[in-house]
Amino acid sequence: MAQDEKIVVIGAGPAGLTLAYELLKAGRKNVTVYECDKQVGGISKTIKHHGNRIDIGGHRFFSKSDWVMSWWESFLPIAATSEQNVTLQYQGKERELAVGPQSPATDDVMLVRSRLSRIYYNKTFFDYPLKLTPTNLAKLGWRKTLVFGLSYLWVRFHKITPELTLEEFFINRFGRKLYQQFFKDYTEKVWGVPCSSISADWGAQRVKSLSISSAILHACKKALGLQKDTSVQTSLIEQFIYPKYGPGQMWETVARHITDMGGTILLNHHVNEITFENNRAVSITVTDQDGGQERQKCDVLVSTMPIKELVSASGNYFSPTVRQIAQNLQYRDFITVGLLYKSSDITRQLEDNWIYIQEPGVNVGRVQIFNNWSPYLVADPKTTWLGLEFFCSEGNELWTLSEQDMIKLACFEMQKIGLVSTLNTLDSVVVHVPKAYPGYFGESYKSFSTVRNALDTVENLYLIGRNGMHCYNNQDHSMLTAKEAADQIISGQQDKSKIWEINIDDEYHEEKSN
Repeated sequence: MAQDEKIVVIGAGPAGLTLAYELLKAGRKNVTVYECDKQVGGISKTIKHHGNRIDIGGHRFFSKSDWVMSWWESFLPIAATSEQNVTLQYQGKERELAVGPQSPATDDVMLVRSRLSRIYYNKTFFDYPLKLTPTNLAKLGWRKTLVFGLSYLWVRFHKITPELTLEEFFINRFGRKLYQQFFKDYTEKVWGVPCSSISADWGAQRVKSLSISSAILHACKKALGLQKDTSVQTSLIEQFIYPKYGPGQMWETVARHITDMGGTILLNHHVNEITFENNRAVSITVTDQDGGQERQKCDVLVSTMPIKELVSASGNYFSPTVRQIAQNLQYRDFITVGLLYKSSDITRQLEDNWIYIQEPGVNVGRVQIFNNWSPYLVADPKTTWLGLEFFCSEGNELWTLSEQDMIKLACFEMQKIGLVSTLNTLDSVVVHVPKAYPGYFGESYKSFSTVRNALDTVENLYLIGRNGMHCYNNQDHSMLTAKEAADQIISGQQDKSKIWEINIDDEYHEEKSN
């Protein structure tokens, strides 16, 4: 491939920016990234509001990939204070942090943070992932503990096969009773459909091999002091690193490096047409924020845009069957409501990064405490800055509520579940996040391979990232898809199946250090 061939990247999220940077670093000189949003980062952006910052969805910077960890550190070195550990346990070993002379007073750094997530049920906190500690068992009571234990033992000898649905996936790993208590309602709130209608692929993608047995093993090893010598499930990580000013700081930093290296990033540019000839993408048509349109030729096209929109922008190039399947792909959206309180109005001690809300009769699914992600996300340390997440779908009742009504609902539910003592806040804001989660349900998802195969036949088109692959990737998985695509573009040795294999199972990331 010639160094000056035109490479077009759709989307300036983690995948798109990683790929652009890797290509420029390898000497590719003509790389342009088009982003429809007004800022980079995709769902990993940080939103600023009156001096406070919102992390959309919550982003722990942790990966089993040495390459990803080192890549992050190359942009934002890790700062540590005397009160913090200077090692981070991951991939079955303790990683020595590359701590330089920086301190938290320096802006361009990442901090070492403690991980805490809990389930809030019946106005009681339970550890998440579920840990079989005396405290948690006492909260359940001996009767439920016995029932849950027997339910789990039953399924150990009567596994559901074949395992087709998410419901079957959870039951096989936790037992029916524990699934019904702690997984069913929350998961269905997130997706808006029964667990029995969601593919087991989602569990394999997100929960992986976490189960009661892995939780027991984790607890025993930790108690015996053996944790550092054994492999740790991603969901059980107890520390992570985090940019001082939120995840968007990482991607804003990467974007600056891209432009300094000669790359181009165009914000507020929406790709609305893709032209193909002879089984290749030859150009895209983009609309800027003022409504002006331009046609841009491309020798290589890399897409992170939702596949539904990608196929739609391709006109009639693909078959009616492919277009129909893509059109009917499902997504799940959410709304974050930022609420700022006086810390004295918070009724419970909240040390969590986020809390899963299992209380009945409320719409809120999860609450983030931004103070605990980084104290620098909050302008006034005497205040508590919360992010309430409401899972919904574009166009439904929650999505179409006015901002004022959405804030009223959020304030009411926070008081109803007993986490705050007042309806009054110091500040508030509503953020809509469309197509946050690609859906693993519906007839179209069952036929997704038809769309994937059709897109993969386009010689110079590469699909990467969460929405680009309709695959529920974390940001590190998205980055690894970008790395693989960049490697193939640079080498000219194409095997798109390698991109799709990323994050298929746990073992993929158990890679050796290079």
